[in-house]
Amino acid sequence: MKIKKIKLMRIYQVENGTGIDALSLVDQPEIEPSYGQVLIKVRATALNYRDLVVAQGAYGPAVKYPLIPISDGAGEVVAVGEGVTRVKVGDHVAGIFFQKWLDGTLTKEKIKSDLGGTINGMLAEYVTLHEDGLVTLPEHLSYEEGATLPCAAVTAWHALMTQGKITAGERVLLLGTGGVSIFALQLAKIYGAEVIITSSSDEKLERAQELGADAIINYKTTPEWHKEVYKLTERNGVDRVIEVGGAGTLAKSMQAVRVSGTISLIGILAGAKAEVNPLPVIMKNLNLQGIYVGSKDMFESMNRAISLHQIKPVIDRVFPFEEARKAYSYLQSGAHFGKIVIKVD
Repeated sequence: MKIKKIKLMRIYQVENGTGIDALSLVDQPEIEPSYGQVLIKVRATALNYRDLVVAQGAYGPAVKYPLIPISDGAGEVVAVGEGVTRVKVGDHVAGIFFQKWLDGTLTKEKIKSDLGGTINGMLAEYVTLHEDGLVTLPEHLSYEEGATLPCAAVTAWHALMTQGKITAGERVLLLGTGGVSIFALQLAKIYGAEVIITSSSDEKLERAQELGADAIINYKTTPEWHKEVYKLTERNGVDRVIEVGGAGTLAKSMQAVRVSGTISLIGILAGAKAEVNPLPVIMKNLNLQGIYVGSKDMFESMNRAISLHQIKPVIDRVFPFEEARKAYSYLQSGAHFGKIVIKVD
């Protein structure tokens, strides 16, 4: 079989865990797929807050530098190795976050297969992945839109549908207007949920309303936002919280959720360390569920829903490949609404 040869390609590397300045564009020799592998021409990648943490050296000892960063990417299959049957040349695909979490529950072994963390990620002109670590993109999505799905969208799906089994009429609280929260807003609305969303920006809150948010709270002008949530829900609380703030917001989320409600703990945007009183978890019989992205099965189920309802991911800005550092800096600023994409030409 004829394999496409690539004499030289460009990749980004995080040279060490000292921050965005450690991100460098370098040349790498040609690659080709081995047995069971697929060669992908990467067309777009998308940033998550995790990518900042990795660049800053704060993602844990499993990350070894230098590292090709970013978990989320989409592209075109340009060559396949022997034994590949799931995809073919020309297919539009995205890599799954955990290359070995195909189905079932998360295990210690599967955790060690995270793109852009334990293993090299997608911020390169070409990558090789095992065929099992890929999903086909919904046909109505561009590469840029498809690149936003692997982490943020799958996380929202896992929290709301796989673990949450959300039903029409439920009340959902979303914190902020980043990637996970905006995907959660879009998914919750197609399943008939009532959504309350917070932000420090009135402009972002107006955009969230345009996407279907039923109630908005500016947490800058209303710092006791959990009390406002209680008022909006007839002093019952919401059924579930998509908690992306972490330790910095968890105490208020515990107050905002109803008795026997669910908090899906996803991110650490407001900090990883704080004193949190566990008593409300006990006294309110709360379900506190950690959500760490999801499996390939979840990704494929989500894609079917995205295709059926023709959901279009919300992209704030698209940066060229050569301006990856600027994309990271923009993410760090917190100015974005939805996803930030790096286009790979």
